[in-house]
Amino acid sequence: MNALIQEVKSSLLQLLGNTIEAIPAFAAAIIILFLTRYAANVTRRMTHVATKRVVKSQSLRSLLVQITHVATWVAGVLLACVIAFPDLRLGDIIGLLGLGSVAFGFAFQDIFKNFLAGVLLLLNEPFRLGDQIIVNGSEGTVEDITIRSTQIRTYQGERVLIPNAIVFTSSVQVLTAMPHRRTDLELGVDYNTDLASAIDLLLETVKQVKGVLPSPSPEVDAVAFGDSAIELVVRYWSAPQKIQVRQTRTRVIIALKQACDQAGINIPYPIRMLYYYNQEQFNDHYPVEDRADSHID
Repeated sequence: MNALIQEVKSSLLQLLGNTIEAIPAFAAAIIILFLTRYAANVTRRMTHVATKRVVKSQSLRSLLVQITHVATWVAGVLLACVIAFPDLRLGDIIGLLGLGSVAFGFAFQDIFKNFLAGVLLLLNEPFRLGDQIIVNGSEGTVEDITIRSTQIRTYQGERVLIPNAIVFTSSVQVLTAMPHRRTDLELGVDYNTDLASAIDLLLETVKQVKGVLPSPSPEVDAVAFGDSAIELVVRYWSAPQKIQVRQTRTRVIIALKQACDQAGINIPYPIRMLYYYNQEQFNDHYPVEDRADSHID
């Protein structure tokens, strides 16, 4: 019994001694992690400054900055592990990662998928930072593309984070990809209107509106005979940004309304025509005797 107690005491003392010996290594590892955090921020700023002078693409600069930031953290964590566990060598770490690659793949497949999708988005540049896009039901301005998600600021001032894998595999509508954007504005005129004169008037009016681009030139088309009006469509081009589109649209509507009022062109309300007839004269009911004869039991 005494031998067992002595063996337990000896094991505890040995464990305590090993722990005390490991405290400096753990402390050094923690210090390295703090230094790694500082070094990652420094290298991130330095990479941003260096690539800003050399690389013109803002998306590619963002990719290089993020890769440098991640690489600094990986190097710092590996160094901290080696110092905290002196018996652990780099080869052992690589072997451990190799043995656990399947488990890591299943556990972090979404993270890896979003990371690779983010890298491809930054390299291929289907859209750039500052572009206005519509993706996965969200519309707004692209603020940043991180290693995990694409950040969009909506027009209402909200931030939407969409995983890069969803962005990469979804249909993306880039609203600001081109230097101009067309708006189709519907307008109805009375059936008594001289269409040729009305079209010329609307066309000259829309050309004078601030924000309407001279090239491509505006157009006015007659598209249909409506229930109460002949339907026209005014097509014009403006800057592609959302604020420019809606402000120009407001100015165009005001200008067209004023031009129609001054020219005496009526923009009619919906009209319904009701016809009444004499039900006694146009009686479509069966006589009583006919209904009785046609009844089948």
